[in-house]
Amino acid sequence: MDMIINEGLVNEVLAVGQDRSAPHVREVLAKAREMRGLTDHEVSVLMGISDPELLHELFDAAKYVKDTIYGRRLVLFAPLYVSNLCHNDCVYCAFRVRNKEVKRRALNQDEIAHEVKVLVEQGHKRILLVAGESYPKEGFDYVLKGVETIYKVKSGRGEIRRVNVNVAPLDMDQFKALKATNIGTYQLFQETYHRETYAKVHLAGKKRDFDWRVTAMDRAIEAGIDDVGVGILFGLYDWRWEVLAMLQHIRHLEGRFGVGPHTISVPRMEPAVGSDMASHPPMPVSDVDFRKLVAILRLAVPYTGIIMSTRETANLRRESFALGVSQISAGSRTNPGGYEENDISKEFEAAQFQVGDHRPLDEVVRDVASMGYIPSFCTGCYRLGRTGADFMDLAKPGAIKQHCDPNGLSTFTEYLLDYASPETREIGMALVDKVMSEMDGKPQRTAQKLVEAVRSGKRDVYV
Repeated sequence: MDMIINEGLVNEVLAVGQDRSAPHVREVLAKAREMRGLTDHEVSVLMGISDPELLHELFDAAKYVKDTIYGRRLVLFAPLYVSNLCHNDCVYCAFRVRNKEVKRRALNQDEIAHEVKVLVEQGHKRILLVAGESYPKEGFDYVLKGVETIYKVKSGRGEIRRVNVNVAPLDMDQFKALKATNIGTYQLFQETYHRETYAKVHLAGKKRDFDWRVTAMDRAIEAGIDDVGVGILFGLYDWRWEVLAMLQHIRHLEGRFGVGPHTISVPRMEPAVGSDMASHPPMPVSDVDFRKLVAILRLAVPYTGIIMSTRETANLRRESFALGVSQISAGSRTNPGGYEENDISKEFEAAQFQVGDHRPLDEVVRDVASMGYIPSFCTGCYRLGRTGADFMDLAKPGAIKQHCDPNGLSTFTEYLLDYASPETREIGMALVDKVMSEMDGKPQRTAQKLVEAVRSGKRDVYV
Protein backbone atom coordinates (compact mmCIF):
# COMPACT_ATOMS: atom_id res chain seq x y z
CA MET A 1 0.00 0.00 0.00
CA ASP A 2 1.21 3.53 -0.73
CA MET A 3 0.90 4.50 2.92
CA ILE A 4 3.45 1.81 3.78
CA ILE A 5 5.74 1.83 0.74
CA ASN A 6 6.17 5.13 -1.09
CA GLU A 7 7.97 4.16 -4.27
CA GLY A 8 8.32 7.76 -5.37
CA LEU A 9 10.21 8.61 -2.21
CA VAL A 10 12.59 5.68 -2.68
CA ASN A 11 13.24 6.74 -6.27
CA GLU A 12 13.82 10.31 -5.14
CA VAL A 13 16.39 9.32 -2.52
CA LEU A 14 18.30 7.22 -5.05
CA ALA A 15 18.14 9.95 -7.69
CA VAL A 16 19.52 12.70 -5.46
CA GLY A 17 23.26 13.09 -5.73
CA GLN A 18 24.50 12.35 -2.22
CA ASP A 19 27.67 13.81 -0.76
CA ARG A 20 29.83 10.69 -0.66
CA SER A 21 33.10 12.41 0.19
CA ALA A 22 35.21 10.67 2.80
CA PRO A 23 34.53 13.34 5.48
CA HIS A 24 30.76 13.04 5.00
CA VAL A 25 30.82 9.24 5.01
CA ARG A 26 32.76 9.34 8.27
CA GLU A 27 30.25 11.81 9.67
CA VAL A 28 27.43 9.35 8.90
CA LEU A 29 29.39 6.45 10.42
CA ALA A 30 30.02 8.48 13.57
CA LYS A 31 26.29 9.08 13.91
CA ALA A 32 25.61 5.37 13.29
CA ARG A 33 27.83 4.47 16.24
CA GLU A 34 25.41 6.38 18.47
CA MET A 35 22.94 3.54 17.70
CA ARG A 36 19.92 5.73 16.98
CA GLY A 37 19.51 4.62 13.37
CA LEU A 38 19.95 6.54 10.12
CA THR A 39 17.84 8.55 7.68
CA ASP A 40 17.20 7.31 4.15
CA HIS A 41 19.67 9.85 2.75
CA GLU A 42 22.35 8.71 5.20
CA VAL A 43 21.71 5.10 4.22
CA SER A 44 22.08 6.13 0.58
CA VAL A 45 25.45 7.69 1.38
CA LEU A 46 26.70 4.40 2.82
CA MET A 47 25.33 2.43 -0.14
CA GLY A 48 27.69 4.37 -2.41
CA ILE A 49 30.87 3.42 -0.57
CA SER A 50 33.46 1.79 -2.82
CA ASP A 51 36.77 2.97 -1.33
CA PRO A 52 38.34 -0.03 0.50
CA GLU A 53 39.34 2.09 3.49
CA LEU A 54 35.82 3.49 3.94
CA LEU A 55 34.35 0.04 3.40
CA HIS A 56 36.52 -1.24 6.23
CA GLU A 57 35.29 1.61 8.44
CA LEU A 58 31.67 0.72 7.56
CA PHE A 59 32.24 -2.88 8.58
CA ASP A 60 34.02 -1.81 11.75
CA ALA A 61 31.10 0.43 12.72
CA ALA A 62 28.64 -2.43 12.16
CA LYS A 63 30.70 -4.72 14.37
CA TYR A 64 30.85 -2.07 17.08
CA VAL A 65 27.06 -1.61 17.08
CA LYS A 66 26.36 -5.35 17.08
CA ASP A 67 28.84 -6.06 19.88
CA THR A 68 27.60 -3.12 21.94
CA ILE A 69 23.96 -4.20 21.75
CA TYR A 70 24.15 -7.99 21.65
CA GLY A 71 27.61 -8.84 22.92
CA ARG A 72 29.45 -11.88 21.58
CA ARG A 73 26.50 -14.21 21.36
CA LEU A 74 25.30 -15.71 18.08
CA VAL A 75 21.93 -17.46 18.23
CA LEU A 76 21.55 -20.79 16.41
CA PHE A 77 18.35 -22.41 15.14
CA ALA A 78 17.11 -24.90 12.55
CA PRO A 79 14.35 -24.49 9.97
CA LEU A 80 11.81 -27.32 9.87
CA TYR A 81 10.06 -27.64 6.52
CA VAL A 82 6.86 -29.56 7.24
CA SER A 83 5.38 -29.27 3.73
CA ASN A 84 6.32 -28.19 0.22
CA LEU A 85 2.71 -28.07 -1.00
CA CYS A 86 1.86 -24.68 -2.47
CA HIS A 87 -0.80 -23.11 -4.69
CA ASN A 88 1.29 -20.05 -5.58
CA ASP A 89 3.28 -19.69 -8.77
CA CYS A 90 6.42 -17.79 -7.74
CA VAL A 91 8.87 -18.18 -10.60
CA TYR A 92 11.97 -18.21 -8.36
CA CYS A 93 10.78 -20.98 -6.00
CA ALA A 94 10.95 -24.75 -6.34
CA PHE A 95 7.66 -25.10 -4.42
CA ARG A 96 5.65 -23.19 -7.05
CA VAL A 97 2.45 -24.95 -8.06
CA ARG A 98 3.36 -25.45 -11.74
CA ASN A 99 6.73 -27.02 -11.00
CA LYS A 100 6.45 -30.72 -11.88
CA GLU A 101 10.09 -31.44 -11.12
CA VAL A 102 9.88 -31.18 -7.33
CA LYS A 103 8.76 -34.16 -5.24
CA ARG A 104 5.78 -33.07 -3.12
CA ARG A 105 5.37 -34.05 0.49
CA ALA A 106 3.52 -32.92 3.60
CA LEU A 107 4.69 -34.52 6.83
CA ASN A 108 2.05 -35.98 9.11
CA GLN A 109 2.27 -35.21 12.82
CA ASP A 110 4.23 -38.39 13.59
CA GLU A 111 6.73 -37.52 10.88
CA ILE A 112 7.03 -33.97 12.24
CA ALA A 113 7.75 -35.47 15.67
CA HIS A 114 10.48 -37.69 14.18
CA GLU A 115 12.12 -34.70 12.50
CA VAL A 116 12.02 -32.75 15.76
CA LYS A 117 13.53 -35.68 17.65
CA VAL A 118 16.49 -35.70 15.26
CA LEU A 119 17.00 -31.96 15.78
CA VAL A 120 16.68 -32.22 19.56
CA GLU A 121 19.26 -35.00 19.64
CA GLN A 122 21.63 -32.78 17.69
CA GLY A 123 21.26 -30.14 20.41
CA HIS A 124 18.83 -27.65 18.89
CA LYS A 125 16.49 -25.64 21.14
CA ARG A 126 14.90 -23.31 18.55
CA ILE A 127 12.96 -24.30 15.44
CA LEU A 128 11.56 -22.21 12.61
CA LEU A 129 8.51 -24.03 11.21
CA VAL A 130 8.18 -23.44 7.46
CA ALA A 131 5.35 -24.47 5.13
CA GLY A 132 4.21 -23.67 1.59
CA GLU A 133 0.94 -21.81 1.10
CA SER A 134 -1.20 -24.94 0.81
CA TYR A 135 -2.01 -27.39 3.57
CA PRO A 136 -3.40 -30.93 3.85
CA LYS A 137 -7.17 -31.38 4.24
CA GLU A 138 -7.32 -29.92 7.78
CA GLY A 139 -6.26 -26.53 6.42
CA PHE A 140 -4.43 -24.07 8.67
CA ASP A 141 -5.09 -26.33 11.67
CA TYR A 142 -2.26 -28.41 10.20
CA VAL A 143 0.21 -25.66 11.17
CA LEU A 144 -1.33 -25.21 14.63
CA LYS A 145 -1.10 -28.95 15.29
CA GLY A 146 2.48 -28.89 14.01
CA VAL A 147 3.50 -26.27 16.56
CA GLU A 148 1.83 -28.31 19.31
CA THR A 149 3.63 -31.46 18.14
CA ILE A 150 7.03 -29.75 18.17
CA TYR A 151 6.60 -28.58 21.76
CA LYS A 152 5.61 -32.06 22.93
CA VAL A 153 8.76 -33.82 21.72
CA LYS A 154 11.25 -34.73 24.44
CA SER A 155 14.39 -36.78 24.01
CA GLY A 156 16.83 -37.36 26.84
CA ARG A 157 17.46 -33.98 28.45
CA GLY A 158 16.48 -32.08 25.35
CA GLU A 159 13.43 -30.35 23.93
CA ILE A 160 12.52 -27.44 21.67
CA ARG A 161 11.95 -24.39 23.84
CA ARG A 162 10.73 -21.96 21.23
CA VAL A 163 9.00 -22.38 17.88
CA ASN A 164 9.08 -19.51 15.41
CA VAL A 165 6.87 -19.71 12.33
CA ASN A 166 7.26 -18.75 8.66
CA VAL A 167 3.94 -19.30 6.89
CA ALA A 168 1.82 -17.36 4.40
CA PRO A 169 -0.09 -14.21 5.45
CA LEU A 170 -3.04 -14.96 7.74
CA ASP A 171 -6.29 -13.26 8.62
CA MET A 172 -6.89 -11.92 12.12
CA ASP A 173 -8.56 -15.05 13.48
CA GLN A 174 -5.75 -17.25 12.19
CA PHE A 175 -3.10 -14.96 13.67
CA LYS A 176 -4.89 -15.09 17.03
CA ALA A 177 -4.99 -18.89 16.85
CA LEU A 178 -1.27 -18.94 16.00
CA LYS A 179 -0.53 -16.64 18.95
CA ALA A 180 -2.40 -19.04 21.24
CA THR A 181 0.06 -21.85 20.38
CA ASN A 182 2.81 -19.90 22.18
CA ILE A 183 5.02 -19.22 19.19
CA GLY A 184 7.93 -16.82 19.39
CA THR A 185 8.38 -14.82 16.19
CA TYR A 186 6.12 -14.73 13.14
CA GLN A 187 8.36 -14.39 10.09
CA LEU A 188 7.34 -13.36 6.58
CA PHE A 189 9.39 -12.03 3.68
CA GLN A 190 7.90 -9.54 1.25
CA GLU A 191 10.41 -11.00 -1.26
CA THR A 192 10.43 -7.70 -3.18
CA TYR A 193 8.89 -4.36 -2.24
CA HIS A 194 8.93 -3.22 -5.87
CA ARG A 195 5.36 -3.61 -7.15
CA GLU A 196 6.18 -4.05 -10.82
CA THR A 197 8.77 -6.71 -10.07
CA TYR A 198 6.45 -8.34 -7.54
CA ALA A 199 3.76 -8.75 -10.22
CA LYS A 200 6.27 -10.22 -12.69
CA VAL A 201 7.52 -12.95 -10.37
CA HIS A 202 4.25 -13.90 -8.62
CA LEU A 203 2.07 -15.22 -11.41
CA ALA A 204 -0.77 -16.93 -9.55
CA GLY A 205 -2.15 -17.75 -6.12
CA LYS A 206 -2.88 -15.67 -3.04
CA LYS A 207 0.71 -14.49 -2.94
CA ARG A 208 0.04 -12.40 -6.05
CA ASP A 209 -1.73 -9.89 -3.78
CA PHE A 210 1.05 -7.45 -2.80
CA ASP A 211 -1.11 -5.51 -0.35
CA TRP A 212 -2.33 -8.58 1.51
CA ARG A 213 1.26 -9.59 2.06
CA VAL A 214 2.72 -6.20 3.00
CA THR A 215 -0.04 -5.63 5.60
CA ALA A 216 0.41 -9.06 7.20
CA MET A 217 2.65 -7.72 9.97
CA ASP A 218 -0.02 -5.18 10.92
CA ARG A 219 -2.54 -7.99 11.38
CA ALA A 220 -0.05 -10.14 13.27
CA ILE A 221 0.76 -7.39 15.75
CA GLU A 222 -2.91 -6.45 16.13
CA ALA A 223 -3.59 -10.12 16.93
CA GLY A 224 -1.05 -10.03 19.76
CA ILE A 225 2.09 -11.38 18.08
CA ASP A 226 4.53 -8.65 19.08
CA ASP A 227 7.67 -10.29 17.67
CA VAL A 228 7.71 -10.27 13.87
CA GLY A 229 10.46 -10.84 11.33
CA VAL A 230 10.74 -9.26 7.88
CA GLY A 231 12.99 -9.93 4.91
CA ILE A 232 13.81 -9.52 1.24
CA LEU A 233 14.83 -12.08 -1.36
CA PHE A 234 17.84 -10.25 -2.73
CA GLY A 235 18.39 -10.64 -6.45
CA LEU A 236 14.87 -9.91 -7.68
CA TYR A 237 15.40 -6.14 -7.86
CA ASP A 238 18.03 -3.48 -7.06
CA TRP A 239 19.25 -4.19 -3.51
CA ARG A 240 19.58 -0.49 -2.75
CA TRP A 241 15.93 0.15 -3.65
CA GLU A 242 14.80 -2.87 -1.62
CA VAL A 243 16.68 -1.82 1.52
CA LEU A 244 15.20 1.68 1.44
CA ALA A 245 11.69 0.29 0.88
CA MET A 246 12.08 -2.18 3.74
CA LEU A 247 13.17 0.66 6.00
CA GLN A 248 9.88 2.39 5.12
CA HIS A 249 8.02 -0.76 6.16
CA ILE A 250 9.94 -0.84 9.42
CA ARG A 251 9.20 2.81 10.16
CA HIS A 252 5.53 2.17 9.45
CA LEU A 253 5.49 -0.56 12.12
CA GLU A 254 7.42 1.63 14.56
CA GLY A 255 5.07 4.55 13.97
CA ARG A 256 1.86 2.55 14.25
CA PHE A 257 2.76 0.09 17.00
CA GLY A 258 5.80 1.60 18.68
CA VAL A 259 7.88 -1.45 17.82
CA GLY A 260 9.76 -2.60 14.75
CA PRO A 261 10.68 -6.11 13.61
CA HIS A 262 12.46 -8.46 15.96
CA THR A 263 14.51 -9.80 13.05
CA ILE A 264 15.51 -9.00 9.49
CA SER A 265 16.47 -11.86 7.16
CA VAL A 266 18.77 -11.32 4.19
CA PRO A 267 18.45 -14.33 1.85
CA ARG A 268 19.99 -14.14 -1.61
CA MET A 269 18.53 -16.13 -4.49
CA GLU A 270 20.05 -19.59 -4.83
CA PRO A 271 19.45 -22.32 -7.43
CA ALA A 272 16.14 -24.18 -7.09
CA VAL A 273 14.95 -27.22 -9.02
CA GLY A 274 12.58 -26.25 -11.82
CA SER A 275 13.41 -22.52 -11.72
CA ASP A 276 15.69 -20.93 -14.28
CA MET A 277 15.34 -17.54 -12.57
CA ALA A 278 16.70 -18.92 -9.30
CA SER A 279 19.96 -19.78 -11.08
CA HIS A 280 20.00 -16.49 -13.00
CA PRO A 281 18.73 -13.71 -10.70
CA PRO A 282 17.46 -10.61 -12.53
CA MET A 283 19.60 -8.33 -10.38
CA PRO A 284 22.24 -10.46 -8.63
CA VAL A 285 23.91 -9.08 -5.54
CA SER A 286 27.70 -9.43 -5.47
CA ASP A 287 29.49 -10.67 -2.37
CA VAL A 288 30.89 -7.18 -1.78
CA ASP A 289 27.47 -5.54 -2.00
CA PHE A 290 25.97 -8.29 0.14
CA ARG A 291 28.45 -7.65 2.92
CA LYS A 292 27.77 -3.95 2.55
CA LEU A 293 23.98 -4.24 2.80
CA VAL A 294 24.24 -6.43 5.92
CA ALA A 295 26.45 -3.83 7.60
CA ILE A 296 24.15 -0.99 6.53
CA LEU A 297 21.09 -2.75 7.96
CA ARG A 298 22.90 -3.20 11.27
CA LEU A 299 23.54 0.54 11.41
CA ALA A 300 20.13 1.62 10.10
CA VAL A 301 18.11 -0.64 12.44
CA PRO A 302 20.59 -1.27 15.26
CA TYR A 303 18.18 -2.97 17.69
CA THR A 304 17.03 -5.68 15.27
CA GLY A 305 18.43 -9.19 14.99
CA ILE A 306 19.87 -9.99 11.56
CA ILE A 307 19.52 -13.58 10.34
CA MET A 308 21.97 -15.25 7.97
CA SER A 309 20.78 -18.60 6.57
CA THR A 310 22.66 -21.60 5.20
CA ARG A 311 21.94 -20.32 1.68
CA GLU A 312 25.38 -18.71 1.99
CA THR A 313 28.72 -20.51 2.06
CA ALA A 314 30.55 -21.20 5.29
CA ASN A 315 33.20 -18.59 4.47
CA LEU A 316 30.73 -15.80 3.78
CA ARG A 317 28.74 -16.68 6.89
CA ARG A 318 31.91 -16.43 8.96
CA GLU A 319 32.57 -12.97 7.57
CA SER A 320 28.99 -11.89 8.28
CA PHE A 321 29.38 -12.36 12.04
CA ALA A 322 31.57 -9.28 12.17
CA LEU A 323 29.16 -7.30 9.98
CA GLY A 324 26.25 -7.38 12.39
CA VAL A 325 24.62 -10.79 11.96
CA SER A 326 23.23 -12.05 15.28
CA GLN A 327 21.34 -15.24 14.31
CA ILE A 328 22.21 -18.13 11.99
CA SER A 329 20.62 -21.40 10.98
CA ALA A 330 22.82 -24.48 11.22
CA GLY A 331 22.72 -27.98 9.80
CA SER A 332 19.70 -26.94 7.73
CA ARG A 333 17.55 -29.04 5.40
CA THR A 334 14.97 -27.28 3.23
CA ASN A 335 13.00 -30.36 2.19
CA PRO A 336 10.26 -32.01 4.28
CA GLY A 337 11.71 -35.06 6.04
CA GLY A 338 15.27 -33.99 5.30
CA TYR A 339 16.63 -34.37 8.83
CA GLU A 340 15.55 -37.96 9.34
CA GLU A 341 16.60 -38.96 5.81
CA ASN A 342 19.92 -37.09 6.13
CA ASP A 343 20.71 -37.70 2.46
CA ILE A 344 22.18 -34.58 0.89
CA SER A 345 22.23 -36.23 -2.55
CA LYS A 346 18.42 -36.45 -2.57
CA GLU A 347 17.72 -33.23 -0.70
CA PHE A 348 17.57 -30.98 -3.76
CA GLU A 349 14.74 -33.01 -5.32
CA ALA A 350 12.24 -31.71 -2.77
CA ALA A 351 14.04 -28.66 -1.39
CA GLN A 352 12.99 -25.04 -1.73
CA PHE A 353 16.49 -23.95 -2.73
CA GLN A 354 20.10 -25.11 -2.76
CA VAL A 355 21.94 -24.83 0.55
CA GLY A 356 25.44 -23.35 0.54
CA ASP A 357 26.61 -24.48 3.98
CA HIS A 358 26.08 -28.21 4.54
CA ARG A 359 28.05 -28.50 7.77
CA PRO A 360 26.38 -30.29 10.70
CA LEU A 361 25.49 -28.34 13.83
CA ASP A 362 28.50 -29.54 15.83
CA GLU A 363 30.94 -28.32 13.18
CA VAL A 364 29.21 -24.94 12.96
CA VAL A 365 29.26 -24.59 16.75
CA ARG A 366 32.96 -25.44 16.88
CA ASP A 367 33.72 -22.95 14.11
CA VAL A 368 31.71 -20.16 15.78
CA ALA A 369 33.40 -20.81 19.13
CA SER A 370 36.88 -20.90 17.58
CA MET A 371 36.20 -17.36 16.31
CA GLY A 372 35.44 -16.19 19.84
CA TYR A 373 31.65 -15.94 19.51
CA ILE A 374 29.24 -17.57 21.95
CA PRO A 375 26.95 -20.08 20.18
CA SER A 376 23.67 -19.41 21.97
CA PHE A 377 20.54 -21.54 22.17
CA CYS A 378 18.83 -19.08 24.52
CA THR A 379 15.06 -18.61 24.54
CA GLY A 380 14.90 -16.67 27.81
CA CYS A 381 13.49 -13.41 26.42
CA TYR A 382 10.52 -15.14 24.83
CA ARG A 383 9.71 -17.06 27.98
CA LEU A 384 10.09 -14.15 30.38
CA GLY A 385 8.00 -11.81 28.28
CA ARG A 386 10.88 -9.68 27.01
CA THR A 387 9.27 -9.36 23.60
CA GLY A 388 7.95 -6.57 21.44
CA ALA A 389 8.37 -3.15 23.04
CA ASP A 390 9.90 -4.62 26.21
CA PHE A 391 12.67 -6.22 24.16
CA MET A 392 13.25 -3.03 22.18
CA ASP A 393 13.53 -0.99 25.39
CA LEU A 394 16.46 -3.19 26.39
CA ALA A 395 17.99 -3.63 22.95
CA LYS A 396 18.11 0.02 21.89
CA PRO A 397 20.39 1.19 24.75
CA GLY A 398 22.44 -2.03 24.60
CA ALA A 399 21.16 -3.38 27.91
CA ILE A 400 19.89 -6.65 26.42
CA LYS A 401 23.39 -8.15 26.38
CA GLN A 402 23.31 -8.24 30.19
CA HIS A 403 20.82 -11.07 29.63
CA CYS A 404 22.16 -12.37 26.30
CA ASP A 405 25.70 -13.07 27.45
CA PRO A 406 24.88 -15.05 30.64
CA ASN A 407 22.01 -16.92 28.98
CA GLY A 408 24.13 -17.61 25.93
CA LEU A 409 26.91 -19.05 28.09
CA SER A 410 24.54 -21.27 30.06
CA THR A 411 22.82 -22.70 26.96
CA PHE A 412 26.17 -23.13 25.24
CA THR A 413 27.42 -25.06 28.27
CA GLU A 414 24.32 -27.27 28.07
CA TYR A 415 25.12 -28.04 24.45
CA LEU A 416 28.76 -28.79 25.23
CA LEU A 417 27.93 -31.21 28.04
CA ASP A 418 25.00 -32.98 26.38
CA TYR A 419 25.71 -33.03 22.64
CA ALA A 420 29.14 -31.77 21.60
CA SER A 421 31.94 -33.86 20.14
CA PRO A 422 35.09 -34.06 22.31
CA GLU A 423 36.90 -31.55 20.10
CA THR A 424 34.03 -29.06 20.19
CA ARG A 425 33.62 -29.54 23.95
CA GLU A 426 37.28 -28.75 24.59
CA ILE A 427 37.22 -25.59 22.46
CA GLY A 428 33.86 -24.53 23.87
CA MET A 429 34.66 -25.01 27.55
CA ALA A 430 37.84 -22.97 27.14
CA LEU A 431 35.81 -20.19 25.53
CA VAL A 432 33.17 -20.23 28.30
CA ASP A 433 35.85 -19.82 30.97
CA LYS A 434 37.65 -17.13 28.96
CA VAL A 435 34.51 -15.08 28.36
CA MET A 436 33.45 -15.25 32.00
CA SER A 437 36.90 -14.17 33.14
CA GLU A 438 36.64 -11.08 30.91
CA MET A 439 33.23 -10.08 32.27
CA ASP A 440 32.81 -8.05 35.43
CA GLY A 441 30.19 -6.94 37.90
CA LYS A 442 26.67 -8.34 37.91
CA PRO A 443 26.83 -9.93 34.41
CA GLN A 444 29.88 -11.93 35.46
CA ARG A 445 28.27 -13.10 38.69
CA THR A 446 25.10 -14.03 36.86
CA ALA A 447 26.98 -15.94 34.18
CA GLN A 448 29.07 -17.82 36.74
CA LYS A 449 25.95 -18.78 38.68
CA LEU A 450 24.12 -20.05 35.60
CA VAL A 451 27.07 -21.94 34.16
CA GLU A 452 27.84 -23.57 37.52
CA ALA A 453 24.21 -24.67 37.79
CA VAL A 454 24.42 -26.33 34.38
CA ARG A 455 27.73 -28.00 35.21
CA SER A 456 26.12 -29.29 38.41
CA GLY A 457 23.38 -31.01 36.43
CA LYS A 458 20.62 -28.43 36.13
CA ARG A 459 19.17 -27.53 32.75
CA ASP A 460 17.19 -24.66 31.28
CA VAL A 461 18.41 -21.94 33.63
CA TYR A 462 18.19 -18.35 32.45
CA VAL A 463 17.60 -14.76 33.54
